[in-house]
Amino acid sequence: MLCSIKIFSVALYFFAGGNYANKKHPSFIHGFAFSSSNKVATGSSCQLDRKDFFERIMSYTTIAGAPLVVFSPTEVVASGGATAGKYTTIPIAKRRYYGRVQQAVHEFLQMGPDVIRGDMTASSIQHFFDVTATVIVEGGKSTAISGQCTKKDGDCRGKEIRDSRYNDMKTSMYLLANSFRINQQKAPDNLPTVKAAKAFFREINAMEKLVVKKPKTKDTEAQQYYAKALDLLDAYLDLVELPPTDSGHYDQEFDTLVGRSARLL
Repeated sequence: MLCSIKIFSVALYFFAGGNYANKKHPSFIHGFAFSSSNKVATGSSCQLDRKDFFERIMSYTTIAGAPLVVFSPTEVVASGGATAGKYTTIPIAKRRYYGRVQQAVHEFLQMGPDVIRGDMTASSIQHFFDVTATVIVEGGKSTAISGQCTKKDGDCRGKEIRDSRYNDMKTSMYLLANSFRINQQKAPDNLPTVKAAKAFFREINAMEKLVVKKPKTKDTEAQQYYAKALDLLDAYLDLVELPPTDSGHYDQEFDTLVGRSARLL
């Protein structure tokens, strides 16, 4: 058994890179020396022929028919952290925000016919900007920890949170856009996805000011903001890997809860 352990250590030495193993783990090679009598001395408890020695080493380099691959720590490349994107953040962000973004696009496109008519008093437009119209967080669910309520009044039911669909659209679009990054060095505002989202927000923010306080039945200025925003929205959707507005994909309603998959269904 001791002999097997020593030989396995030498196998690691050869396949992990001799310099690194020798410097960091000298015990890998201590006690091993080729003698003039064609023997490999590994201490008094382990004497092997040179041929047997190498055969034993090679037998350790395969496990269940697959090559044993040992990487030196110097070869490991960091992913860039939790915000690095590609293999961590982007799939998670899609599950969290795809539903909310797609539902917001659905309601945004529903305003189209009324915007074309120029009637900013229409219910579809007013609903989109109404800060009391959309349930963002459902109330009534228990927030007790392990069955224990820590609130002084003993009421651990969650409060319902409402906001406008547009405000939730801004939040979810920004968070989704911010996840499309490959490292932590680039500031969020420099990301193409975030730039596209903010360009869209600028147009709809201007439209919101016109239609919320004093909506008109013939508002050409609001129409222009909407038309510009529609083109900008398509640019954003392309960057975050969502279908364009004219694809027919947004004719349906979407579940805004955290999804089970990052894929489009």
